[in-house]
Amino acid sequence: MTNIIFNNARRALFLFAALLLFLGASSAQTPAPQRTEKEVRIYGQKIRYVEAGAGEQVVILLHGLGGNSSNWTLNINPLAAKYRVIVPDQIGFGQSDKPLINYRVGTYVDFLDRLYSELKIERATLVGNSMGGWIAALYAIAHPERVERLVLVDAAGFAPPKDFDMKQLAILNPSTREEMKALIALAFYNKQLYASDEAIDFALTQRMAAGDGYTIQSLMESVARREDMVDGRLSAIKQPTLLIWGRQDGLTPLAEFGERFKREIAGAELIIFDQCGHVPMVEKAAEFNAALLKFLAETRK
Repeated sequence: MTNIIFNNARRALFLFAALLLFLGASSAQTPAPQRTEKEVRIYGQKIRYVEAGAGEQVVILLHGLGGNSSNWTLNINPLAAKYRVIVPDQIGFGQSDKPLINYRVGTYVDFLDRLYSELKIERATLVGNSMGGWIAALYAIAHPERVERLVLVDAAGFAPPKDFDMKQLAILNPSTREEMKALIALAFYNKQLYASDEAIDFALTQRMAAGDGYTIQSLMESVARREDMVDGRLSAIKQPTLLIWGRQDGLTPLAEFGERFKREIAGAELIIFDQCGHVPMVEKAAEFNAALLKFLAETRK
């Protein structure tokens, strides 16, 4: 009986850790080689970021809606062994400032461009998940000379259909247990993540503490206005591009998003992970890291 209790507790802790990574609320992270937490001022706002590694090549990891730099905890170490890795809490999220502005993806493109300048980065590989992929794609279009390679991970960015009920976006800013359970079910393949009341309560508690509800709501309103969409613009991307998708992603489904990105970005490579949802860098971390490192090594030749 003791062993059963211990194993169940250990499994619960693992699942909670995965939830924390997805929700951007993890504070206990495994340090990466030469890993430091830093701050920079951009447009008068504090932007907190993690820096690791000392390679000549720079890789910038961009989290998605409601996330922060901790979403990449399982990926920083392998990358930092060969590359200089920059992982910001983007404006309005994590430990960065959260001004009450009308957020839109264009805001994040501007902040990313200034981050390049402040950190004296001339060129970098951009790796973005979900909204982070949307930001990365638009940045590559606006500033192609600054992007070495592009990696889009279950990226967003296409305009919703004209008949889409925008009220459905409310689930991205959950404020009830039912909404939280529904969001996790869409984001993760692993059903154990939302099988217990304790897991949902814990996840909702962390979401309440994140303090980014206004940011998320503002961005959803921007989506409703169809601002900064990538429709009809992806042919401008000329950099080597890798697309990584979870086959069971319920937020940016493979058929509607992943395969469309592949069709519209010339030469893009698409890797699909089975039994995986919206955050393969968490749910399939080992496979994700291997695919990313392989792509980076091949495109450097």
